[in-house]
Amino acid sequence: MKKNHSHSTSTHWGAFDVHVSGGEITEVTPNERDPDPSPIGRSLRESVNHPVRITQPMVRKGWLEGRIDQGKDGRGRDAFIPISWAKAIELVSAELARIKRVHGNRSIYAGSYGWASAGRFHHAQSQMRRFLNLFGGHINVANSYSFAAAEVVIPHVVGSFYETIFASTTLDSIAEHGELVVAFGGWALKNAQVNAGGVGKHQVKSGQQACRDAGVDFVYLGPTRNDIAQGLEAQWLQLRPTTDTAVMLGLAHTLLVENLYDKSFVTTHCVGFEVFQQYLLGKEDGQPKDADWAADISGLSAEDIRQLARKMASKRTLVTASWSLQRAEYGEQPYWMLIALAAMLGQIGLPGAGFGFGHAAAEGIGTRWDHPIRPAALPVPPNSVQELYPVSRVTDMLLYPGGPCEYDGQTLTYPDIRLVYWCGGNPFHHHQDINRLLEAWRRPETIIVHEPWWTSTARHADIVLPCTTTLERNDFTSGHCDWTLQAMHKAVEPFEQARNEYDIFSDLAAALGFKEAFTEGRDELEWLHFLYEKTAAGARTQGVEAPDFDEFWEKGYWELASFNHPKTLFNAFRDAPQSNPLATPSGKIEIFSEKIASFAYSSCPGHPTWLEPEEWLGSDKAQTYPFHLISNQPGDKLHAQLDFAINSREAKINGRTALSIHPRDAQTKGINNGDIVRVFNDRGACLAGAVVTDDTQPGVLILPTGSWYDPEEPGVIGSLDVHGNPNVLTRDHGTSQLSQAPIAQSCLVDVEVYTGILPKVKVHEPPPIIVVDNLNSDSLIEHKLVELSEKDGIHP
Repeated sequence: MKKNHSHSTSTHWGAFDVHVSGGEITEVTPNERDPDPSPIGRSLRESVNHPVRITQPMVRKGWLEGRIDQGKDGRGRDAFIPISWAKAIELVSAELARIKRVHGNRSIYAGSYGWASAGRFHHAQSQMRRFLNLFGGHINVANSYSFAAAEVVIPHVVGSFYETIFASTTLDSIAEHGELVVAFGGWALKNAQVNAGGVGKHQVKSGQQACRDAGVDFVYLGPTRNDIAQGLEAQWLQLRPTTDTAVMLGLAHTLLVENLYDKSFVTTHCVGFEVFQQYLLGKEDGQPKDADWAADISGLSAEDIRQLARKMASKRTLVTASWSLQRAEYGEQPYWMLIALAAMLGQIGLPGAGFGFGHAAAEGIGTRWDHPIRPAALPVPPNSVQELYPVSRVTDMLLYPGGPCEYDGQTLTYPDIRLVYWCGGNPFHHHQDINRLLEAWRRPETIIVHEPWWTSTARHADIVLPCTTTLERNDFTSGHCDWTLQAMHKAVEPFEQARNEYDIFSDLAAALGFKEAFTEGRDELEWLHFLYEKTAAGARTQGVEAPDFDEFWEKGYWELASFNHPKTLFNAFRDAPQSNPLATPSGKIEIFSEKIASFAYSSCPGHPTWLEPEEWLGSDKAQTYPFHLISNQPGDKLHAQLDFAINSREAKINGRTALSIHPRDAQTKGINNGDIVRVFNDRGACLAGAVVTDDTQPGVLILPTGSWYDPEEPGVIGSLDVHGNPNVLTRDHGTSQLSQAPIAQSCLVDVEVYTGILPKVKVHEPPPIIVVDNLNSDSLIEHKLVELSEKDGIHP
């Protein structure tokens, strides 16, 4: 008889105790050490046995039969045939060998962007890259969908982007020393539920409240009241989305002409202010960037802008921006401009002041700095293919092999991708303009995906290998902010034929002749011991003795010793800029960058600039599509993870993503609370459930990401998404020539009540599966294996 057990585990949204009886999960409860646990943990219970789990290896029928994918019976629409693991390993290894033999490793794309497991060992992308790098390498990606524009521009301005987020001025410093926080884009608590690599103790909510209790004032500029905690009693200034740069310029102009800026700081700690000052005053274009100019663009009043500038100059002020601000056309500009504004205030490096990016965008930002004891990770050997391409330009890469891509002063040449290997991510969630992605996704000869569930990406694959979930394997984790190593105990046996990715790649490595190099002779538990011992060795260099592995595993966590960490960004640079220079060409803050100017990019000049986007409420296109769509992060899940489970389901309206609309706009469109509406533009259309609320700014629609793409006609470009995925609407274009980052927040749409027969949401059920007898299945597979051994490859 199976006994009752409780198992520790950890996710990107918290640490939990998993209660098991008779081999089944009965309850998932937050770890008692977490003062503010995320409700997303409720969804873990359904994650293992949900009907949308993939039962065994699957092959798309048309791929097995050798037909080129043209969409009619191809990826997204075609049925799958179940096969054995032995045959799956044969097929995948044979196709990898063929692609390498005929086209080389440069034709394999394995970007696999995504969060996947929080574990140090069962980290999907690391497992895949270890395997493929030992196989000879693959095309990889640069930057992230989260903050790609910032990753490229900020190093030119202050030397390091990651220092600005992981070493950002902390909430306790703001509470102790600060007087004013000006938050462009907000401080949304829903985003602070998560942290890459795990979080044991959620502290942002209490940290924010401590700031307010200490008398810190908050001013929030953004499109929805929900992006700032109500307890902060913030002044809400409603500007047109993506006009933040213009408002910051108006603030800077006021500081300049009213002599409120710190002349000494911009002289001693910055370069290029003189050039930027000429732009502010309009010396070249005849247009001063004053508060009146900014008001015309943003919709704010000129007096509000001037009063805010004066308030910022009179108080110890932190200026911060959400990550979403740079996910828009010309997204480099608001971040660069925010630094210039903070430099003019002269408070960079002062406790509780300066600037920051993404405070509360994740639990770790603004709570603690990185711990000097770093948890070990699965070692990944070097990639022989050195090329990197901007992560959000995957569609261009697939559509235009041999085409150019301007990026950060370089002109890259897109490779000819023949095989895509995806493991631990979901591009049909992250990527903009899914209809364009569908077109590009048809081009590779083969797409291989590892997934526990039938996500949209798995449905658009040729070979699908079912992998285990966090609760079906052993691991441990530690996030950037959380000074705790958390055990992740295996709670239940794997679902059906699901296997650990390590075991899948071990078998593939054996078939391809390098198993020993991949496994180093270790099984799962031996790898965990190895990684833990490396972590303990690192701790000893810091004078800390770790508990032995068995003690750690039994207790379920190891809380690392505290250390004296800095609490203010760039305080050493402020105190002694010559002795503590920034990693920029000048060693100072580059308000004007000679290097960026030398690229001669029309889309990213050498200093912060207002550049009019193609899609915003002040453009001609707004006459046709009068609403600005904000596709923000969901509060009910991490990205698209566990979309089928209870926490996500309860947030939907009649099974569709909830769309927030202002009462005035709803009345104009004849929309009532709870109506199913059609949101559309010239790129696509989706259904959503209306929430009429004055928490949303007039002229703006809020449609969170995360609902799995579910077209009414699978595999058909332009088909209505029935589930509420905003990325059938968003634009697939780079922010600028500098970073080529995503611009999801530059999107205009229209909305109307949906009057048709409501289509069923089908994406939480398995796709069509054809069960053929073993004789016919084996015959098809053998024929395919012969074909792969002989075929030179025909690109669609």
